[in-house]
Amino acid sequence: MGKPTGFMEFEREPAHTRPPLERIKDWQESHPPYDEATLKQQGARCMDCGIPYCHTGELVAGMAMGCPIHNVIPEWNDLVYRGQWREAIIRLHKTNNFPEFTGRVCPAPCEGSCTLGRTAEPVTIKTIEAEIIDRAFREGWVVPEPPLSRTGFKVAVVGSGPAGLSAAAQLNRAGHAVTVYERDDRVGGLLMYGIPNMKLDKGVVERRVKLLEAEGVSFVTSTAIGRDLAPEALVRDFDAVVLAVGSTVPRDLRVPGRELPGVHFAMDFLSANTRAVLGGPATSISAAGKNVIVVGGGDTGTDCVGTAIRQGAKTVTQLEILPRPPETRAKDNPWPQWPKVYKMDYGQEEAAALWGADPRRYLVNTRRFIGEGTDGSARVTAIETVDIEWVHVPGARPEMREVAGSEKTLPADLVLLAMGFVGPAPELPAAFGCKLDHRGNIVHDGDFMTTVPGVFSAGDCSRGQSLVVWAIHEGRQAARAVDKFLMYGETMLPDY
Repeated sequence: MGKPTGFMEFEREPAHTRPPLERIKDWQESHPPYDEATLKQQGARCMDCGIPYCHTGELVAGMAMGCPIHNVIPEWNDLVYRGQWREAIIRLHKTNNFPEFTGRVCPAPCEGSCTLGRTAEPVTIKTIEAEIIDRAFREGWVVPEPPLSRTGFKVAVVGSGPAGLSAAAQLNRAGHAVTVYERDDRVGGLLMYGIPNMKLDKGVVERRVKLLEAEGVSFVTSTAIGRDLAPEALVRDFDAVVLAVGSTVPRDLRVPGRELPGVHFAMDFLSANTRAVLGGPATSISAAGKNVIVVGGGDTGTDCVGTAIRQGAKTVTQLEILPRPPETRAKDNPWPQWPKVYKMDYGQEEAAALWGADPRRYLVNTRRFIGEGTDGSARVTAIETVDIEWVHVPGARPEMREVAGSEKTLPADLVLLAMGFVGPAPELPAAFGCKLDHRGNIVHDGDFMTTVPGVFSAGDCSRGQSLVVWAIHEGRQAARAVDKFLMYGETMLPDY
């Protein structure tokens, strides 16, 4: 540990962001860099505690505890404090293929499990991670590292999101010839079209993809397996297949009026906007001048709020069926679990700066969508809601009950459904003959192999909707399993 008293001497540096009313004018990332002296102080706050939970990556009562990819955080915090930046990126890359992604979009469960966070503000782990990799790219330390030899085995990876990319990177590192198939026109999956540019600049994604290409990974875009290429061809032409297609079926809201024009899934809205930002056709789903209702309070809902504001929405309201989180940890949410506490993300901050308040309304359920116009031209114009309460019955699931007399009608010219995802599109696993579980996710064993020999799965398509960092972890683990499968039980890939 570089400075034993650092956590007592230095306060946590507040996040460096451009003012909300400035950043909503463009689609650029909003996080200016930190100077080196400040970063050294932030690294010095790491306590080198006796049992650091920040990198454990476990689940406690279903809640994340620490970093799922087991970043050895105290080590690179210390290296930053000492000014040993090149050693820091070497340490960081040992566990994380893509710290430039996680350093931008991960909610940082590591910080939620920081020991210092029990009595003070946690270490700025996420910020330091992003600064390490950004500096490494600026200094030219991140260069292609193709394998020294090839095994002669070929592996197909279906899907180029974080799970698919990490699996491809690790399998290529092991010497296998890897081909990644992506149904969209650009590589990146969720990273490219699911996360807005102001949260993850697409140049950052493309930079890493070019590195992987230089290392020997092949990418085939605009190719949907089962439509443009038969699954049988992959099984025949490759020695193993990894399915990393994500959880892409959005949860729907089956209420009267759902069929009205103007009611859209959030991902359709976000991906169309990103295509336009990248120079594609103008988005077909615009919030400009409209009263926008976002149904769902998670990260995707926040991205919808930020995107709608940048498109010029008249108003934005975000509906959440759950209660408002407490200001501090509840008794049933102890450290080192992820803290379920109230906070405003970038989208809510921007809405508050524009209209004076957090746009979220809690404990609200949607009853129906209301439209006006003739049968052929009717569009959504309002949404009817009702307040609810959750009744907790011992031994049973919480029951949702409506609050009598709490009905409201809100103007709505555009409704975005951001209620999460329920699994992968079933056609692809069915085409391979893979078994699905009761939630619609692909079943695999402890070695990530599906019920079809030689076909593996990783990421959200198997574990369900989750974080980018969990997808990277599963991609790495699946790659290790594939390597053992091909190399007669042996592998040089790390077990983390």
